[in-house]
Amino acid sequence: MAKILVVDDEPDMVEMIKTALEGGAHRVITAFNGQEGLDKARKEKPDAIVMDIMMPVKDGFVACKELKEDPAISAIPVLVLTGVSEHFANTRYAKSMGLELDAEDYIDKPVDPKLLLTRLNKLLKK
Repeated sequence: MAKILVVDDEPDMVEMIKTALEGGAHRVITAFNGQEGLDKARKEKPDAIVMDIMMPVKDGFVACKELKEDPAISAIPVLVLTGVSEHFANTRYAKSMGLELDAEDYIDKPVDPKLLLTRLNKLLKK
């Protein structure tokens, strides 16, 4: 059973992802912003992280960058969830920012729970 950290500021999204992952026999830890996600990653050492991009306190771009720069947690694979791609015009994010992200995989929102579980399980096997 893998330990997965889910980081998203939308409680409904966190609950949906948690339900899907627990149904796939994973143990889920949650965080609701990028800073809380980093703190929990350092403390809990999850097997993988599912992280949103647009969050308060510290967004997913900054959190992922800091995670990958920290030798203690840099090997943890990150699957990014983002609704940003369809909302670029209305946000402070640019498409080029995604190219700088060191995440191992990403999925656009809305998330298909089966696809999320499949992609996450693939990351865990690497």
